[in-house]
Amino acid sequence: MIRISRYTMLALAALFSLYNVFRGVITLGVPDSPWPSVAAMVIYIVATTISLWPTAPVQMSLRLANFNLATAIVLCLLVSSELDPNNNNGYATWHVASVGTLMTITAARRREWTAWVGVAFLAVQSVFWAVTGSLDSAEPIGSLLVAGIGTSAEIGVTGSIVWVAFSIVIARALARAGRDAEKLVLAERAAVNWQAAQDAHFTERARRLDDASRLAGPTLRRIVLSGGDLSPAEREEARLLEAGLRDEIRGRRLLNDDVRREVLAARRRGTTVSLLDEGTMDDLPQAEMDRVLAVVAESVASTKTERLIIRTAPIDSAAAVTLVGLSKPAPGSDDPDDDVDLWREVPRSVS
Repeated sequence: MIRISRYTMLALAALFSLYNVFRGVITLGVPDSPWPSVAAMVIYIVATTISLWPTAPVQMSLRLANFNLATAIVLCLLVSSELDPNNNNGYATWHVASVGTLMTITAARRREWTAWVGVAFLAVQSVFWAVTGSLDSAEPIGSLLVAGIGTSAEIGVTGSIVWVAFSIVIARALARAGRDAEKLVLAERAAVNWQAAQDAHFTERARRLDDASRLAGPTLRRIVLSGGDLSPAEREEARLLEAGLRDEIRGRRLLNDDVRREVLAARRRGTTVSLLDEGTMDDLPQAEMDRVLAVVAESVASTKTERLIIRTAPIDSAAAVTLVGLSKPAPGSDDPDDDVDLWREVPRSVS
């Protein structure tokens, strides 16, 4: 696939614009006075240079588009004012191609309506200029208009209109291709993210299944071999194993070897322990994580409560983990709510 860079396109447009100026220079002897054409060349060069500036954004500013339109009008009036429409002026009508080139550049830079207005003025002014040269004749106005249209076509007005239309079609096609390419990139990125999420889900599920098989495998085999007839001690061990597997799913980063050991010991003492990781500690540095979990393990080891809830704090909180211990109210108490035996917040940072 052939790729043409933006700078190559700018260089080609600049060369074509200079060619139009060159045609005007070599025919300066044709007009009655060369100075209007010289002034028109200077204005045209300035407008083209600004319009083809390499660092300019793709869409032309409205101010520059209006300046180009004014340039097109001035070129038509200055150059044609010194030419005789009844003569064959040759390249002296260089302003027609110049206006077409400038409006093509304007259209390519996404100022389509300004370009259409510019070539429309070129067409109307060229027909009017051609008709004014034959007003002294006795021909009807209709014939004069037909002749004026033919003259304007001969000097290249039709070509300028076609170039502007072609530029608009190409610019729209390129813009549509750019949008389609952007959508394709977004779709590919979404597909990659989806595949990564699926792979991570599969890996996590496989890891959890391996852990569950390793931890619960012996107990499950014992349950199958005994036909479900377990002793009270074996039932208690199965209950503790189930709670431990639940911790691995819901506790996530709240667990390390020390916390697992102390939670198991607390459950053997009769404490109901719940671990809930809301994902608010995922960005915590490992050193701070070790400190937080050490405090959690120490707190679990020292509590005698009936129900212990260990939960990660909200992301905007100064605490990393909160520990709440609850016990049923003493017999005869008028307060139906549980008693709070433990309330502790472990800060995210020692600072």
